[in-house]
Amino acid sequence: MSALAAATPDRVSNPLDIMEQIVIANDWSFDRRSESEMAAEAPGKWCDYGLYFSWSHEISAMHFTCTFDLKVPERGRGAIFELLALANERLWIGHFGMDSDDFMPVFRHAVLLRGAAGASSESLEDMVDIAITECERFFPAFQFVLWGGKSPTDALAAAMLDCVGEA
Repeated sequence: MSALAAATPDRVSNPLDIMEQIVIANDWSFDRRSESEMAAEAPGKWCDYGLYFSWSHEISAMHFTCTFDLKVPERGRGAIFELLALANERLWIGHFGMDSDDFMPVFRHAVLLRGAAGASSESLEDMVDIAITECERFFPAFQFVLWGGKSPTDALAAAMLDCVGEA
């Protein structure tokens, strides 16, 4: 993701204005639903990721979610909840959860901006980069649990292997 120049002072109050510039610079499809909501789609190695941004002026916070198209059947939800807890232990920023409507894993993060002049393009780019990186890193573990029959512990261990070199 390329860095953008800082936003003009009259636009920093709403971080979605900066986020929209970032999405456009990356040539991702998006829908600015209102002044407080935006949805976008970013390509990944395993799938396309749904990005959703919600800005609350009242509490000066932006909520962000990154979803991937992996619907969890009822029989696999217990194991996936265990995997979510294990994965969250390895995260510094954000956390994984399960969308209660669609039963899809989701990465969530919120940015508090009370007292700040506004969000920087660099911090928002980092937020999205971290979310996509973590989703890419843990996606195989979700697959291993749901379709490979592995336990959450084994799936996480297999997904965390760093391959070196080329076959």
